[in-house]
Amino acid sequence: MPMAIVTFLVLLLSVFEHSAFGEPFDVRQHLSTASRYDAVKDIAGHAFLPSNVPDGCSPIHLNLVARHGTRSPTKKRMRELDNLATHLESLLKDVKEQNLSLKNVPSWLWGWTSPWKGKLKGGELTDAGEDELYHLGIRIRERFPDLFSEEYHPDVFTIKATQVPRASASAVAFGMGLFSGRGSLGPGHQRAFAVISESRASDILLRFFDCCKNYKEFRKSQEPAVDKLKEPIIDEINAALKKRYKLNFTRQDTSSLWFLCKQEASLLDITDQACGLFSPSEVALLEWTDDLELFILKGYGKSLNYKMGVPLLKDVFDSMEQAIEAKEGNYAPGSYEKARLRFAHAETVVPFSCLLGLFLEQSEFKQMQREKPLEYPPKSPQKRNFRGSMVAPFAGNNMLVLYSCPANSSSKYFVQVLHNEHPIPMPGCDNSDLCPFEVFKERIVTPHMNPEYEALCNVKSEKVERKPAPSKLSQLFHWLFPQGNEDDAQSLKCDL
Repeated sequence: MPMAIVTFLVLLLSVFEHSAFGEPFDVRQHLSTASRYDAVKDIAGHAFLPSNVPDGCSPIHLNLVARHGTRSPTKKRMRELDNLATHLESLLKDVKEQNLSLKNVPSWLWGWTSPWKGKLKGGELTDAGEDELYHLGIRIRERFPDLFSEEYHPDVFTIKATQVPRASASAVAFGMGLFSGRGSLGPGHQRAFAVISESRASDILLRFFDCCKNYKEFRKSQEPAVDKLKEPIIDEINAALKKRYKLNFTRQDTSSLWFLCKQEASLLDITDQACGLFSPSEVALLEWTDDLELFILKGYGKSLNYKMGVPLLKDVFDSMEQAIEAKEGNYAPGSYEKARLRFAHAETVVPFSCLLGLFLEQSEFKQMQREKPLEYPPKSPQKRNFRGSMVAPFAGNNMLVLYSCPANSSSKYFVQVLHNEHPIPMPGCDNSDLCPFEVFKERIVTPHMNPEYEALCNVKSEKVERKPAPSKLSQLFHWLFPQGNEDDAQSLKCDL
């Protein structure tokens, strides 16, 4: 059989191996946390039959923890793509000068430049990102009309965001959808609403990862080890690309091409250029390396990753208790909060999902609550529950809806958890998405309540590294720019 036919059959088989129910392979569903919300929000990770909310139960409070919508690359990443363009030009020039065969070189590589070349700013919310949050707001209002029927007041519908512009812009887009037609501004009858932001330096509810000294030290120490774990996969795929396209790609080229694939597919809906360089099985492996990094540095890989999110969990739970108090006290409408809506980052959504025990088997949940590290997500093509594209895509979210039920039901109050708008099983509640409030408190919330954030995050380690005293010039710089330049910071500072 001719080699060309063999190669075609291998690629075809690979496509079917990674397709769901015979559907064509869609790379946009395999971009880890770079996945766009609409591409992945309705994908079920496993067969799950949602619970029926008992008859007569009605929602009385909603908590939302959401990631910002689709964003553009940061300045640091845009420079990486500019460097890639320069190196690709050099590789193609060498091929021509040596009179080597060009038949395997994809045509788009000739003269390619980054779509973001020349941009001075990065990391902002895109039009698609605005649209994601705007329509999320509309869908939530339609799904829970009784919760959002009341006239807007900032104490009734609390909206919070981090000070990072893409998060606050996401909150604004969401609010425009949620309250559309409820005001008198412009042809769309919009209304003004308040978005509250805490200082970056002290926001332990939504930016706990940036306020936790011990976490930042842990992550910095682990990043080289994570890179080592990913290297064999990158090297394997790099060798395959070199052989396939007869270009002397480096490991960095392969890594940058994968990043370009994610940006093109997610932001531009281009799937036949950088993404087309990789076979479906290679995409699945690259996706796994991203998910592995997410798991180790932000997820279940270490208890500190999610324990530092306890202030957020406590804030969510406190709001539920206040809602129950208002219900029990028969408070007048407009005198109590009905929804607490938060907009932040993947570094917020992932730990919060872990605190709820999502994407775990029950045995893993018990291990997690003992603060024991879990096994890494199995490598593709094995199935895994923890996938970045489902845990925290752009605009990914967790909603916790508190229901008040009739006296004859098994519990007076229930908590339902929705992930990306779909009911999701909680191992801590016998794999149900609907949990009696007392059980939710006892099994999911209370076990996480110690130690306090300050003790967890800012206790000095036994071995303190001595550093030279900063110069007066550097002291002045840090006084003027306490947060530094986010786009140019190390990956530790690059909020997803």
